[in-house]
Amino acid sequence: MKDSSPNVDSPEWLAEVRFDANGLIPAIAQDAASGDILMMAWMNAEALTATATEGQAIYWSRSRNKLWRKGESSGHQQRVLDIRLDCDADVILLKVEQRGGIACHTGRRSCFYRRLEQGRWEVTDPVLKDPDTIYRPHPQQGD
Repeated sequence: MKDSSPNVDSPEWLAEVRFDANGLIPAIAQDAASGDILMMAWMNAEALTATATEGQAIYWSRSRNKLWRKGESSGHQQRVLDIRLDCDADVILLKVEQRGGIACHTGRRSCFYRRLEQGRWEVTDPVLKDPDTIYRPHPQQGD
């Protein structure tokens, strides 16, 4: 069986990706088993290449202006099973195994936990774990 994973050392596959004017592309994380959409984040070329190389979801944080490895502080990593590019080459789809079952920083399985109902956003999904316990400050070295 032929290996279908990208040759990450080759810039050819990356050259086909249409990043926006800021060098970013939206990336949607989808649970590979259930098909549920878990979250959307941004990637730059470095994040996409690192994701393809490491097999873990790595995104670009616009607020921190740096790469962030999903789960680096929460432990809720995303193991990437498949990377897809849409027909316009301007959206990435990651099919992932969501470790810990929580993708959202609110402690929910998915970031898409609100549904528009009669002109109001209604919360549809429960908090699985208090975010304060997920993102508690880590002790400094030597503490």
